[in-house]
Amino acid sequence: MTTLPDRPNTAVLVIDMQHGAVDGAHNVDSVIANINTLVARARDEAVPVIWVQHSDDGMKRDSEAWQYVPELVRRDGEPVVHKNYGDSFEATDLEDLLAERAVGHVLVTGAQTDVCVRSTLHGAFTRGYDVTLVGDAHTTEDLTAYGAPTPAEVVAHTNLYWKWQSAPGRRGDTVETAKVSFATGAAD
Repeated sequence: MTTLPDRPNTAVLVIDMQHGAVDGAHNVDSVIANINTLVARARDEAVPVIWVQHSDDGMKRDSEAWQYVPELVRRDGEPVVHKNYGDSFEATDLEDLLAERAVGHVLVTGAQTDVCVRSTLHGAFTRGYDVTLVGDAHTTEDLTAYGAPTPAEVVAHTNLYWKWQSAPGRRGDTVETAKVSFATGAAD
């Protein structure tokens, strides 16, 4: 139902699954396994997979912290979006890559739930995309020392509130990996 004309396709976004973002993160092994399952399905069905890679003072480009975890392997031909802000669309070529592929629906996975994942969810939604959060394929670190809820609570809350997002001509949703549909704006 996207507001973007002539955009019938879906793409999978794999956001910031880098050492500096996920080493020690909540439920990370399960999240990696779910992302791998989703990426394999996308590849089998010729659905675009787009990798997003963050850099900043804490994750300097080409450092170990900046590298993707080795369990997730990008194939040649799958684009990488390099970003410096939470929202994967901000000052990047992501929107151009999605337009080239006629994408109006994005499936969001990755890290960190309460920063880059949330920013990208909202960034895509406000730009007119249907946006599905893959509820068992995102994670975050423990920030309870700073007053944040536990990582499990952050993930659960984000899954809950994103399921009910809607605006004229577009919608949000949250589904588990096993229920993902690559049809625009749909879940099984």
